[in-house]
Amino acid sequence: MRLELPNQVSFLNKASIKDTLWCIPNQSKVVIDATNCDFIDNDILEIIEDFKTTISKEKNIKLNILGLKKHYQLEDHIQFVNVLNKADQQKMTPGDILEILKKGNERFVTGNWSEKYLKHQVNATAFGQNPFAIVLSCIDSRTTTEHIFDLGLGDIFSVRIAGNILNEDILGSIEFGVHEIGAKLIVVLGHTKCGAIKGACNQVHLGNLTGLLDKIKPAIEMEKTITENRDGSNDLFVNKVSEQNVFHTINRIRKESDIIADFENNGKIKMIGGLYDIETGKVTFYE
Repeated sequence: MRLELPNQVSFLNKASIKDTLWCIPNQSKVVIDATNCDFIDNDILEIIEDFKTTISKEKNIKLNILGLKKHYQLEDHIQFVNVLNKADQQKMTPGDILEILKKGNERFVTGNWSEKYLKHQVNATAFGQNPFAIVLSCIDSRTTTEHIFDLGLGDIFSVRIAGNILNEDILGSIEFGVHEIGAKLIVVLGHTKCGAIKGACNQVHLGNLTGLLDKIKPAIEMEKTITENRDGSNDLFVNKVSEQNVFHTINRIRKESDIIADFENNGKIKMIGGLYDIETGKVTFYE
């Protein structure tokens, strides 16, 4: 449970906050986030202190208190780090994971990022990993997947290559993530104004890049709605090709991997596409 305190927390909030905290079930993990607070009434601080020192211990509740300022005379208090274990990973459904990504992207867009304790996460993930998703995305420096989905260490397998194209090595990496590690969701994520897509649309030939861009050509042929200015100077055309390239990559994964196709057909995993808007930070999912 995460309780985010507003900018001003007065005695008028006392009853509702106390009722909420005192009703939390035994064995829970609770985050009280005061990051956005400029003022907290002393009555509220007393409630938080009572919950920390008495109620949480009686009910075996693990508690994190974040964002407290020095003049509150209470300090941040960290008891746990949200790192996924194997049992919880296996309980999650692809729908659960997709909802986590959607909410994480909402936080990214609005600037309400969750607090990350990376040093704690390094220690917690040192002996194993249980990522819940695999994201195949572009190498573009503006599309770092852990950031745009507001995730921490160990949450996802991030596979990055220009134009989010597919090759044998990438396909093998995805199969490993699904078959051996237990990831439940595969996301192929393109983005707007993609340089690799522009290069393919402009038929660029440049060393080893030429072969990579050739893998995008089917997506150009798949885009039928725009009949004029079908080159990299037309942002609308480029973005529509980016969409088609996502669908093309997904279709290739299904056709070229019996392992993934079998997992998907049996409902063990889900595979979806998405497009990241580099101007807004918003991800549009194609389910």
